[in-house]
Amino acid sequence: MLNAHNVTVSFGGKDLFSGITFKLNAGDRIGLVGKNGAGKSTLLKIIAGDQEFDSGSLAFEKDVSIGFLRQDIDFEEGKTVLEEAYDAFQEIRSIEKKLEKVNTELAERTDYESEYYHNLMHDLDEFSHRYELIGGYNYQGETEKILMGLGFKPEDFNKQTDTFSGGWRMRIELAKLLLQKHHILLLDEPTNHLDIESIIWFENFLKGFSGAIMMVSHDKMFLNNITNRTIEISLGQIYDFKKPYSAYLLLRNEIREKQIQSQKNQEKEIKHTEQLIEKFRAKANKASMAQSLIKKLNKVERIEVDVEDNAVMRVRFPVSVTPGKIVIEAEHITKSYEENNVLNKIDLLIERNSKIAFVGQNGQGKSTLAKIIVDEIPYEGNLKLGHNVHLGYFAQNQSEYLDGEITVLETMENAANDGNRVKVRDMLGSFLFRGDDVDKKVKVLSGGERNRLALCKMLLSPFNVLILDEPTNHLDIASKNVLKDALKQFEGTLIIVSHDRDFLQGLTEKVYAFKDEKIKEYLGDIDYFLEQHNMENMRQVEMKTPKEKVRKVVKHNADNSKIKKQLQNKLSKIESKISQLEKEIEKDDLRIAKEFEKVNAEENFFKKYEEKKSDLDHQMTDWEQLHEELENLI
Repeated sequence: MLNAHNVTVSFGGKDLFSGITFKLNAGDRIGLVGKNGAGKSTLLKIIAGDQEFDSGSLAFEKDVSIGFLRQDIDFEEGKTVLEEAYDAFQEIRSIEKKLEKVNTELAERTDYESEYYHNLMHDLDEFSHRYELIGGYNYQGETEKILMGLGFKPEDFNKQTDTFSGGWRMRIELAKLLLQKHHILLLDEPTNHLDIESIIWFENFLKGFSGAIMMVSHDKMFLNNITNRTIEISLGQIYDFKKPYSAYLLLRNEIREKQIQSQKNQEKEIKHTEQLIEKFRAKANKASMAQSLIKKLNKVERIEVDVEDNAVMRVRFPVSVTPGKIVIEAEHITKSYEENNVLNKIDLLIERNSKIAFVGQNGQGKSTLAKIIVDEIPYEGNLKLGHNVHLGYFAQNQSEYLDGEITVLETMENAANDGNRVKVRDMLGSFLFRGDDVDKKVKVLSGGERNRLALCKMLLSPFNVLILDEPTNHLDIASKNVLKDALKQFEGTLIIVSHDRDFLQGLTEKVYAFKDEKIKEYLGDIDYFLEQHNMENMRQVEMKTPKEKVRKVVKHNADNSKIKKQLQNKLSKIESKISQLEKEIEKDDLRIAKEFEKVNAEENFFKKYEEKKSDLDHQMTDWEQLHEELENLI
């Protein structure tokens, strides 16, 4: 479908990437990964024809259709959601107009025997046949189906597009792209504006797509679920393997380890040969042998180890002062945007050092509540911050508040005070803005680089309650991991609005789900929420919930004390087993990381490893069920 050969792109005299070559075939689902600023979005733009390249060639199969989901889109005002989505069917809409015109003329004319009337009937037959052939009778239903899959409700269809946020407009653009049935899909961070439910729907759609996909995404779980091939752009070169992201990382590390070992062995051989040359060179009768060895040495192709770009940002969120026990107290919070009710009489109490995730579909009020807490928008109800609370806030579009016409360094210096202005360059360096990078204008930075700068700027002010609204949008996977580790170490109160499952895993201890103007509390991390969420929406008709089972147990057993003791004993045994399995798996993970070849050669190692992980999953499921039964008894 596509053959790229020796493609080179340069900016300001420097190669962004040089001489890259790859093929894109039907069925390929490529995850295009790399650090912010490596050239991922640039490569997609080149393939789509939006940007020229300096040298090399791109060859496409005949009549290949390419669909490109860009990060930045422009919408024509005055259209409804349906009208905008219907623009995906240009030919169908054109034929509809022709059919309408022909039918109007046929209804008005009475010269049934004339040649003109005969030609109209012929046009009607041809247009109708073509209309049916290209799906004219199905496109409206298909459009509504995809819009609903991406989170729109039927009552949204006839609303003007300019009443929706940028995230929802991006969904309309994605719907159009999916409806056009292209041969190649180029997707630039498609999950940035999707909630968890829409991401799962989108994953299922892409799994059934028969063409080729090349996507830039920093959602590791999304990449693993969709891709069968990974291309990494690193230091101007590409690494191409037919593996999803996580499997690719393991293989890439394994190959690099082999390269290092082979390089060491070769260096030993070269050193030995050089010693022989020196030894024979001093003897007249061995001079020819020395020359022979020199020629042999000159022909040796030196083994090179793939250069790794290991630079990562360094982030630390220090706590300003210790606040009171209650940091946020809200009563009857209500918010509407004109006729759109978002939050209705919300009560919320957040204690010091809580780690909370806000999740739910876009438009359900997550970002709205975050803005209310930081007093950015008006609302009804009462909200009170606790004693000594210092808020730190990172908005979903925080990078858009940056002035594109000034430099990275000026951005920080303008926001700094006399106490931290001397630290600005060090702070920028820890966020990977080094050397001449600080003199770049903000407008030339990639989306991920702008997000890094916005995060760095936020650290200029002290806080003890940190509210982050979609902080991982545009951040590369390495930066996301660093940010996650920093947030784990943060000793203050944390509230995160995010749809990124991988990022949220193990980061928060409580989830607030936003739906239908209300919020519901889940005492657990994102995995627990998803499990409960699926049970409520998909399984409740087919099976009884654990609480219903517990109520039956309580009803038929008078001696709750005895049951409680039995459950506690079972729980204790399971907790012991879980602890043992976690230690064994951690030990195995360490061996895999350090001695991959050795453990790979061991008989049944990976089989036993997977059995332990499976056993751990079962034990955790049993623990959750027993724990819930015990809670209901108490």
